[in-house]
Amino acid sequence: MRLLSLLLIFVLIVPMLVLAQKPAASSTSSDDRIYDDVRRKLADDALVRGAGLTVTVKDGAVTLEGRVHDEKARDKAARVAKRVKGVTGVTNKLKLFSET
Repeated sequence: MRLLSLLLIFVLIVPMLVLAQKPAASSTSSDDRIYDDVRRKLADDALVRGAGLTVTVKDGAVTLEGRVHDEKARDKAARVAKRVKGVTGVTNKLKLFSET
């Protein structure tokens, strides 16, 4: 009887544990896709392509860091990132090359 109870508990708990882990994996793959899309779109944009930018993505939130040539490029980089599907927000930490 005790063995049957333990087996029943095991059968009920294991699927819940497996399902609880899946969103983390899909979140990571989603962040990876967002990262790739943002990098590609920034590289394709004539105004910001020459800038050395670092892009990080966590749960759909994008952070842009690095240096750009002018204010227009800084603003454009944020707009480009915001338009990527799945982006929940953009933190623009870009600085101008002229800033110290």
